[in-house]
Amino acid sequence: MSPTSLRAATSAPGETQRLAAALSELCAAGDVVVLAGEMGAGKTAFSQGFARGLGITEAVTSPTFTIVREYEGGRLALHHLDVYRLDQLREVAELGVGEMLDEDAVMLVEWGDAVLPALGDQYLEIRITFGDGDDDRILDLAPRGRSWSARGDRLAATVAPWAQEEPPC
Repeated sequence: MSPTSLRAATSAPGETQRLAAALSELCAAGDVVVLAGEMGAGKTAFSQGFARGLGITEAVTSPTFTIVREYEGGRLALHHLDVYRLDQLREVAELGVGEMLDEDAVMLVEWGDAVLPALGDQYLEIRITFGDGDDDRILDLAPRGRSWSARGDRLAATVAPWAQEEPPC
C-alpha cells in the first residue's frame, strides 16, 4: 500500500540538500513540488539540493524578489517560484503557471501552500519545520493526486534513509 504521508529528519543543510537531490530523481516533466514552512526553515537549501539532483550546475538562490527563476541544463529544466510576496491567486495565474507546467520542466514552489488552488491537484507537498537542534529539520511529505500517489512506494524507498516515524497525535 502506498503511504499517504512520510516524515523525514535531517540534521544539517547539506543533509537536507541530499534528501532533496534524491527526491528530484523521482520527478518527471510537468511535476509540481510545493514547499511550505516558516521563514528560515530550509526551503532554499532544499531547492539548491533539488536543482543539483536534476543536474543543474548554476547557483540556485531564492527568487523572493524576482518571484520566478528558471534553470536549464539538467535532466529537466526547473521553474523555481517563491510566491511569498504575492497577494492573490490571480497573481499566480498571471505568472503563466499553466504554460510552465506544459514544458519539459519541474516546478518547485516555495510558500506554495498559500496558492494551492492555482497549482492543480497533482503535486508533492513538503512541509519543513524546525527540529530540536539548530540545524535539525523535519520534512513532512504528502503526495497529492494520482500521479504522486502512484509513486508512493518509490517515494517511501527514496526517503527511507532519512525516515522518521510521525509522533502519535
